[in-house]
Amino acid sequence: MVPSLTTLLLFVLAGSVLVAIPGPNHIYIVTRGLSQGRAAGLASAIGVETGTLVYIAAAAAGLAALIASSALAYDAVRYLGAAYLVYLGVRTLLRYQPLTLDTAGAPQSLRRVFLEGMLVNLLNPKVALFFVAFLPQFLDPGRGPVAAQIIVLGLVMSIIGLSSDVLYALASGTLGGWIGRRPAFLRRQRYLTGGTYLALGVVAALTGRPSRP
Repeated sequence: MVPSLTTLLLFVLAGSVLVAIPGPNHIYIVTRGLSQGRAAGLASAIGVETGTLVYIAAAAAGLAALIASSALAYDAVRYLGAAYLVYLGVRTLLRYQPLTLDTAGAPQSLRRVFLEGMLVNLLNPKVALFFVAFLPQFLDPGRGPVAAQIIVLGLVMSIIGLSSDVLYALASGTLGGWIGRRPAFLRRQRYLTGGTYLALGVVAALTGRPSRP
């Protein structure tokens, strides 16, 4: 039920390349780190990878295949994710909070940051497509139950993703602290954060369903 060592090494190599490419989850983490610091960046990173664990369980049960094969299900998840990102952007832009050196760095609830990170990842259909387009190439029915292999490889990918997410969170949190000491940027920080969320929502909404062979 465990992939061969060669298969595992190839999977780690290919997975690392995929994770290294910045995506919506990375941008979300960076946005949190810039606006609220390292703790929020790390909380969002953990939330994102918790969402990945949910997808691992879904893939093992065959639900990811359903999302990938059904245009309606895929579009529903895609538009829900886009709508949520737009909501975050609008809420950030409309919420008035005087940004001063004393209050700009005041963190929101880390629990809320964690849950939002998890939800952003759960509403990202690209994650489901990863489990049905990329991961199956490394499965070998001759080595035991396929569901167990999905879980093993999924956990490996989650660890790779978490490592990358933590690096993004720490880097953006450090940069956020540097920016936080500059009042000129603080006056524009709300627009940067809200604009990033809105851009992510628009990109998610305009991304078409990949063609199937």
